[in-house]
Amino acid sequence: MKLLSSVLFLLLVVPATCKSSTLEDACRSFAAGHPSIGYDYCIRTFQADRASAAAADARGLATVAARIAGAKANATAARVAALSAVETDARRRDRLAVCAEVYSDAVDQLAQAAEDLARGEGAGADDAVTQLSAALDAPGTCEDAFGEADDTSPLAGEDAEFKKLATLALAVAASLTPPAPASPATPMISD
Repeated sequence: MKLLSSVLFLLLVVPATCKSSTLEDACRSFAAGHPSIGYDYCIRTFQADRASAAAADARGLATVAARIAGAKANATAARVAALSAVETDARRRDRLAVCAEVYSDAVDQLAQAAEDLARGEGAGADDAVTQLSAALDAPGTCEDAFGEADDTSPLAGEDAEFKKLATLALAVAASLTPPAPASPATPMISD
């Protein structure tokens, strides 16, 4: 009976430990490259989403991170639409239109990245990194639309949060791709 209890305990604890270790390893790696965002933010982000508990590896976490960022992009796009609907200044509506466009694109890019990652195929991670990199441009472009007009962005908070989530998704997905091989020195051509 004692042996059966021990085996049952191991079957229940070891998978949870492995998943937790995958999450902790991914967040440690992320925090090393992004200390301003940090380990705690990474852990909190994943722990707030139930799907991350089922992620068995970094690919699963990257898929979850892309979906989390996609949900934030979608929420930001909805906020942009609500602000645009009540905005009376045509120039400010134009700036909001820029934000609407980039966040609409980000929603599509993040959905594609999550799909690429979930497929698990060889080039899927590379394709996802490309999509995630493109989505990461949304908050900067949105903020630039207001900054260039010396106007205060009503989306500064959303843009900052989306940037952190997209950075997290990109970093975890990028960890799945092998580093580029070192290229040999290019010979100098003289005229």
